[in-house]
Amino acid sequence: MSPKNVVFKKICKDKSVGVYMGRRDFVDRVDSVDPVDGVIVIDRDALQGRKGESWRGFRRALRWPHDHAVPPPLVFVTLSCTFRYGRDDMDVMGIAFRRELYLSTRQVYPPLQDREQGVHTRMQAKLLRKLGDDAHPFFFEFPDNLPCSVAMQPATHDEGKQCAVEFEVKAFSAEAQDAKVHKRSSVKLMIRKVQYAPESQEGAAPRSMEISRDFAISDQPLHVTARLDKEIFYHGETMRLHLEVVNNSSRNVKNVIISVDQVSTVVLYSNDSYVKCVAIEEGDTVPAGTTLRRDVLLLPLLANNRERRGIALDGKLKHEDTNLASSSVVKPGVLKEVLGILVSYRVMLKLIIAGVLSSSEVSLELPFKLMHPKPDTVKESEMEEELVFQEFKRSYLRGMIADDDEEEGNVSGGDDMAPKEK
Repeated sequence: MSPKNVVFKKICKDKSVGVYMGRRDFVDRVDSVDPVDGVIVIDRDALQGRKGESWRGFRRALRWPHDHAVPPPLVFVTLSCTFRYGRDDMDVMGIAFRRELYLSTRQVYPPLQDREQGVHTRMQAKLLRKLGDDAHPFFFEFPDNLPCSVAMQPATHDEGKQCAVEFEVKAFSAEAQDAKVHKRSSVKLMIRKVQYAPESQEGAAPRSMEISRDFAISDQPLHVTARLDKEIFYHGETMRLHLEVVNNSSRNVKNVIISVDQVSTVVLYSNDSYVKCVAIEEGDTVPAGTTLRRDVLLLPLLANNRERRGIALDGKLKHEDTNLASSSVVKPGVLKEVLGILVSYRVMLKLIIAGVLSSSEVSLELPFKLMHPKPDTVKESEMEEELVFQEFKRSYLRGMIADDDEEEGNVSGGDDMAPKEK
């Protein structure tokens, strides 16, 4: 998660609305989810100027008197969750390959309640003191049936947005909540809903898996035992698999293949499952009448799988890297059909047995969880008083202005647009 003293700042192109948030990762603890909080800053002059032009055009069309009062500008903020299962260029007959799972809208200006009543966190209070009277707080609570942020890794030649579950905070000014929104007067900030390893299950060891196989022309069986030290592993942690193969049969084991498989199940629209190997070790042999005992080290990393299409990743924020998707932990009673993409992991062990006419296979699987450890919490009393603003100016860094249709076009106006400290 982002340091508590970093503030993410993004301002729309016409400088009328800006979003300030103290974090972009929000933790799903299965039984509860961190609420989304932040501050919207408005520029009254830019906002009133654009509204005045819009209202004057509307007034001229209806031939209303020139002294008719201009209605106050309205500013809204929305929290949305979208599941995209196809690129934009795959849209057919105007039907987009996307589904909006959740949308909630709040009016922040003119405020509908006292400003102090809208403050829920210390970060909001600090931002309001720093940004002045034109800053207004917003607050959303996640429902308990939304998926976590997951994205499917595209191929190197793929263009457009990938298949993903995405969360977005959007602020905009408009004549009404359902009115047409001008892209220059709106700003979007991607956020993530993430899960960490449950404290109650950390370090719990799963039962080891065993299997025995008898062969027609052999008096003794082949016996295989596989065991992991624990059930939950952290991203970047080396896994140790304890393997024992007792081959009392008359057959030779000509290859032992050990892989870490990621299983991604798209449950929202098709219930398709995609199995991708993200780490593998092989090459051992076990002749008849011998025993193999060894510890196998496995390290599932995105760095070793960057070119592979269809691997599930934790939701990616712009300008930031990510990692293999964390295992999905689902709250009991929640319908899995609305959770978008479910991710699980397993160690798959395959023994290739030599035969007279053809080879046969003995296999077993050992499920486990791959997650992030729960970070150390920072007490509010230990939070740094100084706020560091991180701005988004990607299009300017490229030396060009992005198209209005692209999110990168919603860039910060720079330090000169920041409200003066009060």
